[in-house]
Amino acid sequence: MARKVLRGLMVVIGAFITSYGLEAVLIPNNVSDGGVTGLSIVGSELIGLPLGLLIAVLNIPFIFLGYKQIGKSFAIFSVLGIASLAVGTAVMHELTPIIEGDTLLITVVGGIIIGFGMGLALRNGGALDGIDMLAVLLSRKLPFGTSDLILFLNTFVFIVVSTIFGLQGAILSGIAYFIASKVIHIVEEGLSGAKTFKIITKHPEVMVETIRDRLGRGATYNLVEGSYSNEQFKEITCVINRLEESKMKEIIHELDPSAFVMVYDVAEVKGGNFKKKDIH
Repeated sequence: MARKVLRGLMVVIGAFITSYGLEAVLIPNNVSDGGVTGLSIVGSELIGLPLGLLIAVLNIPFIFLGYKQIGKSFAIFSVLGIASLAVGTAVMHELTPIIEGDTLLITVVGGIIIGFGMGLALRNGGALDGIDMLAVLLSRKLPFGTSDLILFLNTFVFIVVSTIFGLQGAILSGIAYFIASKVIHIVEEGLSGAKTFKIITKHPEVMVETIRDRLGRGATYNLVEGSYSNEQFKEITCVINRLEESKMKEIIHELDPSAFVMVYDVAEVKGGNFKKKDIH
């Protein structure tokens, strides 16, 4: 229960950070966001309704979609996040001083702020914008990937944005959205930057011993068999942090330049014996 309360608090904090980025940085400088939030900003400028009200109303069908496609817990945290974003925009609009400056710099800063806020919400199980849920659903019905559909849907959003903020505003909004999406990925996936190395080498024992001695990392073996030669190999699996990547590649090249190596990004590492040993 305490864990769910903490997650809910993080979703609320993420929503208020996002609302600050919108009301204090982007909107006063004629820059929008993508997705449902972007459409809400346009609607608020056109018909004069409060931004928070439009965010809440326009996201209702997407919350239902999230409940059907992802689950009850996700829908509850999304309701909490979107409601907090709606309240946050109203509060920030009245209380927060506007930040002005170089247009491109403002766009970058605003993108980072809203990306951090949305990423914090997503990392804790809630969404602040429903357009990604729509893209997931459409990808199951149409012969396009989710990322392609998100790009297509947001292209439509930025065309709509251009009617209010002009072509320059639409382009800057696209830049802010791109930056925000990258920051969301970093926050949601984690900042540790762990990587998994899978190595097939002629000298697996020596490789594992050297990795342990020079990196302080343990490793595991998997028995694999070549489909053509039917020869069995010991495949080494080792998880390291990003700073150790170049050293790992150096060790592999030194011991077996012809080794077969696969490298994967790892979002999060928990438990086990990931804590490295001291190197002497």
